[in-house]
Amino acid sequence: MAGKRKQILFSALEPGLGLKKALEHTQTEIIDIIKLSRLRGRGGAGFPTGLKWDLAYSAKAPKKFIVCNADEGEPGTFKDRILLNEHAKKIFEGMAIAGYAVGSQEGIIYLRAEYRYLRPVLVQAIDELRKAHLLGKKILGSDFQFDIDIHLGAGAYVCGEETALIESLEGKRGEARNKPPYPTESGYMGYPTVVNNVETFCYVPYILIEGAAWFQKFGTFESTGSKLFSISGDVKKPGVYELEMGTTVRQVLNLVEASDTKAVQVGGASGICVAEKDFDKPLAFESLPPGGSIIVFNRSRDMLNVLKNFMEFFVEESCGQCTPCREGTFRLLEGVKLMEQGQCSIHYLRVLRELAETMKISSKCGLGQMAPNPFLSIIDNFKGEILARDRVTDSIPL
Repeated sequence: MAGKRKQILFSALEPGLGLKKALEHTQTEIIDIIKLSRLRGRGGAGFPTGLKWDLAYSAKAPKKFIVCNADEGEPGTFKDRILLNEHAKKIFEGMAIAGYAVGSQEGIIYLRAEYRYLRPVLVQAIDELRKAHLLGKKILGSDFQFDIDIHLGAGAYVCGEETALIESLEGKRGEARNKPPYPTESGYMGYPTVVNNVETFCYVPYILIEGAAWFQKFGTFESTGSKLFSISGDVKKPGVYELEMGTTVRQVLNLVEASDTKAVQVGGASGICVAEKDFDKPLAFESLPPGGSIIVFNRSRDMLNVLKNFMEFFVEESCGQCTPCREGTFRLLEGVKLMEQGQCSIHYLRVLRELAETMKISSKCGLGQMAPNPFLSIIDNFKGEILARDRVTDSIPL
């Protein structure tokens, strides 16, 4: 089988139909539907969407916010750009349904700075929804009101993390907050806030229309539905593909007509680098990370150069707030450069692996916790390639 294709997000959707269905239910009924669908966040972390909404609904506050994370900064990811450009009304409808479910009247879309050119498209979609009484006051003739503003980021990878994003929204430097409290308790301006990814909101209207059982039919038990993947690298057919959760790496490679593949980076730069022995594993939350980016490398690629590129990215994008990430990413990159020069000992390589494991448990936010992933996976899966070229010596660096 070439790949498990399922077109949900790219299928037609009548604007307002999902919202109309939502208004026929109580708030708790909507949250239960999302819970039963087992929809998990499509931003990478995979937190259960229904549980997040339930926590915000249960929080007692005079005001609540719905925030759409459109800060698509993961290298190799461009799926949200397609949704923002061509399916904006689905995103905004999903946000409005979330607002109704948790008791919020205000939505904010946090747009990546590099996507500034998409702002007119989003403004037009919001205006059209207002004219159709799908945003604003008395939505579809009900007492429910909900509107959306657009906020531009400033080009920081760390703001993909929800609390750093909220800090940026408040006009502060984009740095992760201590948790708890979580955003659903104290988020934007101290009010309960739901932060979901662009793709996550897009699925919501479909689930309200078709039902939770329909969504459960696709994917796996723990990873229901379909998922968008931005596929690039050494392939004949790069692009954005919608596949069922549970599709294997090998099925993806067949679909995009990749040949002579050595490695596949799944889950973006902060994901893991998969070797051929694992190509039959599924892309699902319970297996290989189903993030939005898949980058394919053929056998002509130098995996140490690939690793160096990833680590340079993390050094550049670390906000510098916590020591494990700030110093750890630098030291890992330093180690990769030593390998290039033939100045890294086996002993020091073990020290670097220990450092990477420490970063995963001690860094403050997801950036530092996941930055060691490519280092560990490439060193583990391609150690023979790296050692065979005599780059790793028995000398011990100072």
